[in-house]
Amino acid sequence: MPGAVAGDPPDSGVAAHYGEPLIEQRRLERDRAGFVDLSHRGVVRVGGPDRLGWLHSLSTQALERLGPGEGATTLILSPHGHVEHALYGVDDGTAFWMHVEPGTAAAAAGFLDSMRFMLRVEVTDVTADYAVVWEPRVDGDAGGHLVRRGGDPVGGRELFVPRGELAAYAETAGPPAGLWAYEALRIAAHQPRLGFETDHRTIPNEVGWLGSAVHLNKGCYRGQETVARVHNLGRPPRRLVFLHLDGSVDRLPGHGAPVTLDDREVGFVTSSARHHDLGPVALTLVRRNVPVEAGLLADGVAAAQEVVVDPEAGLHVRARR
Repeated sequence: MPGAVAGDPPDSGVAAHYGEPLIEQRRLERDRAGFVDLSHRGVVRVGGPDRLGWLHSLSTQALERLGPGEGATTLILSPHGHVEHALYGVDDGTAFWMHVEPGTAAAAAGFLDSMRFMLRVEVTDVTADYAVVWEPRVDGDAGGHLVRRGGDPVGGRELFVPRGELAAYAETAGPPAGLWAYEALRIAAHQPRLGFETDHRTIPNEVGWLGSAVHLNKGCYRGQETVARVHNLGRPPRRLVFLHLDGSVDRLPGHGAPVTLDDREVGFVTSSARHHDLGPVALTLVRRNVPVEAGLLADGVAAAQEVVVDPEAGLHVRARR
């Protein structure tokens, strides 16, 4: 659209901003107006009468009784409990639709397809045909598009729009906002993103996904033993932290930048943004034993911590000594 500045990988293909990212952000949060183009994300459809029970057995969320139009976030874990895929889905009564990180739809669909066995399910990568947009409002006419609501702290709603209808949608959906605005809201909501707040060894307990993407009282699924053991008996080796960065510095620490305490590296920056109200902020993964009151340096920028994952999480059933 006019004025769009393209995003950087992995968010290339959509607008980072339209020239005024802070104004775009305020409009989303305060006015609940406009939309954000997320059409670079992948879309996977799972049809068939056995789909919900099957997805329930494979992933971290309780899905077998999911009602039509009810949104859910669920994870696919490795056998050792490491996060492999984050699925943001909604069922329309006949199929479960999900969107995933850019470039990962084929891998997600391939894994799911390999686990079908004799069940009545059909997995299809429909990224070429459908796109996702995010709106800050939760009510109002959706133009007949499938809507996903709830399940995430960012709020708002996501629409699955046929790609051929994107231009027509944008003409009537209000002023566009870029991904910089959306990411600032996501970071302020402490919402992890696969590939940003996660690496090859991340478990859900470390990044705050237990509340929104993991059901702790459901049956077995791949990787459950690690999640349950850390939740019940241990403590996560790392913890997600929200940082308030020094606003006098004119740069943001990038993804992967070192976080230090007393000249010792204790973690790394996962995401950063300029928030219209909070100023420069970031999410970071640090070692569990970093004191919560300690001031940190994020790539040399002074930062104050705000706890997202309690360092003592997982000790609630351990006997006191």
